[in-house]
Amino acid sequence: MVDRRLEQLRAHRNNIRRYRRLLSTKLSDLERQFIERRLSEESSAMEALAADMPPLIHERPSLSVGRSEGTSP
Repeated sequence: MVDRRLEQLRAHRNNIRRYRRLLSTKLSDLERQFIERRLSEESSAMEALAADMPPLIHERPSLSVGRSEGTSP
């Protein structure tokens, strides 16, 4: 399940890169509008997918550094 979602995230990321590259080329107004719309859709889909995924890395509680109470120096 996680592998499939990661694959989908990579696909969205690759599409976003491709659309950004295309926007740096000479395009007609209609082509530019289409690519900007697709870029927006891909970005939204990627954000929604990422927000729906559980975190892959769990933070560990920090261990206190120093002496514990009740110990002598």
